[in-house]
Amino acid sequence: MALRLYNTMSSRIEEFHPLCDNEVRMYACGPTVYDYGHIGNFRTFIAVDLLHRFLRQSGYKIHHVMNITDVDDRIIRNAARDGVTVQQYTAKYEKAFLEDSVMIGIEQPTIVRATEHIREMAEFVAKLVEKGIAYRTEDGSYYFRIAKFPQYGKLSKKDFSGMQDGARVDVDEYDKDSARDFALWKAPKPGEASWDTVIGPGRPGWHLECSVMSMQELGESFDLHAGGEDLIFPHHENEIAQSESLTCKPFAHFWFHARFLLVEGEKMSKRLGNFFTLRDLVLKGHKPSSIRYLLTSVPYRNQLNFTFDGLKQAAVSVERLRNFRLRLTAGNFPAGANLAMQSLAAETVDRMRTALDDDLNTAQAQGAIFEMVRQANAAFDTGSIKQDDVPPLLSALQRFDEIFAVLDDDDGPKMKQVMEWAPTEGREKDISDELREAVRSNQLTDADIESKVAAMKAARASRDFKASDALRAKLADAGIIVEITKDGIRWRRK
Repeated sequence: MALRLYNTMSSRIEEFHPLCDNEVRMYACGPTVYDYGHIGNFRTFIAVDLLHRFLRQSGYKIHHVMNITDVDDRIIRNAARDGVTVQQYTAKYEKAFLEDSVMIGIEQPTIVRATEHIREMAEFVAKLVEKGIAYRTEDGSYYFRIAKFPQYGKLSKKDFSGMQDGARVDVDEYDKDSARDFALWKAPKPGEASWDTVIGPGRPGWHLECSVMSMQELGESFDLHAGGEDLIFPHHENEIAQSESLTCKPFAHFWFHARFLLVEGEKMSKRLGNFFTLRDLVLKGHKPSSIRYLLTSVPYRNQLNFTFDGLKQAAVSVERLRNFRLRLTAGNFPAGANLAMQSLAAETVDRMRTALDDDLNTAQAQGAIFEMVRQANAAFDTGSIKQDDVPPLLSALQRFDEIFAVLDDDDGPKMKQVMEWAPTEGREKDISDELREAVRSNQLTDADIESKVAAMKAARASRDFKASDALRAKLADAGIIVEITKDGIRWRRK
C-alpha cells in the first residue's frame, strides 16, 4: 500500500509519489523567532517530523528544509523596543527553539534563515518587476500585483473575484478574508533594520522569504510544502502567486497542513491563561516524552483537545510501553517459539504501516502497538512467550519508536536542562515540585539502575535479603520503583 496524504491544493486524499525517483524534497515553515515556541507550534512541527520519519522508514531519501524567520514586523518592533540588533534579539529565541526541538524528539532538518538570503530575495523581486508583476511605490517598497495572477485563491479556495484592484497591505499578517497587493520588499523606516541591495535599501516581506529559500534549496518545483493550517492564507497563497508567476511552474505538488489545537476545550490565548510554551509544561513537571505522545495521539488533520488529564494519561501510556520493553529485555524465557506471538508481532507491524499509510493515522498506529502489548502481557502471565518470540516483539516496538520517538528513557536530563534554564530567566518560582521530583528520579542512568538491580539479584541468590532490601531502598530514594515478580525483578521510574 502506498502512502496516501490529504493534499490541501486538491482538497482530497491522494497517493503520494515524489517527482524524482526515490527522493522527497520537502519544505516546512518553521518558527518566527520573536518568542518561545508554544505547544500549538510544536504540534505542527511534530506532525512534520512524523511525516519525515515515516517517509524515511518507507525507504525514501529525504531532503527536508525548514526556514527560521529571523526578520519580520514583530522582530523589528521588539528589537527596537529592547534597543538591540535584529540578530541579537533573535539569537536567544532561535537557540531556545532548537533546544526545545531536541527535547521533544524532533530531528533537525536543513535550517535556512531569512537574513542569510537577502541578496537572492532582492534579485527575485527585480525579476518580478521585469515581468510587470511587481511594482515599486514612491517610498521604495515593492508590491506583488495580485491581478496579474488569475489563479489567486486556488489553495485557500477563497473567491477574490471582487477584490479592489490596486489596494495594498504592507503588514506581514492581515485580515484572513482580504486580498490586496502584498508587500514583497519594505523600504526602511527611521530606526528600522535594513539591507542595501540591487533594488534599494529595505528588508523582505515574510511571504517572499519562504519562496526564495525553498527554491534555492529544493528547485523551482518540489514535492511537498508543509505548515500549520493558519498559514494557508495569506502566507502560502502568496508564496504560490509570487513563485509561479516567476517560474510558470507548479511551486509545490503536495500541501500538508496540520490543524490547530484547543487547550481544555478552548482556543489557546494569553488572555484566557491557557497559553503554554513547551518549557512551561516541563516546568510544571511534565515529561517531554508525554507531551510528544499526546501531541501525536490525534491525527494531524483532526483538532486535538490538549488537556492536563490527557497529558497524565500520555505519561501512563509511555511508561507502559517502556515497561513492556524492559520486561522483554530482562525476562528469562524458555527455549523455542510461540507462533501466535510471532504472528502477533508481524501483524502489528503491518497494522501500523497500514494506519500511517492512511494519511498518517497516528491514533490507529498507537492502537495497534497497545493491542500487541496487551496480548503479549497476557502471554507473559501464562508463561507462553519463548526465547524466539522476543526479537520480533522488540522489532515491532522499534518500528513504532522510529516514528513516535518516546521509548528512550532520557526525560530526566532534558528536564534538568529546563530547570537549569529557568533561574536565568528569573523563573525559579515556576519550577514545580513535580519537576524537581522527576529530575531527582532521573539522576541515575539506565545502566546505573541495571547494575544495582543485578547486585540485588546476586544478593537474593545468596539469600542476603538484608543487602537486597538496602539496594532496593536506595533505588526508591532515587525515585526508582522496583518490583519483584515471578518473572524476575522489574523496575520503573516514578
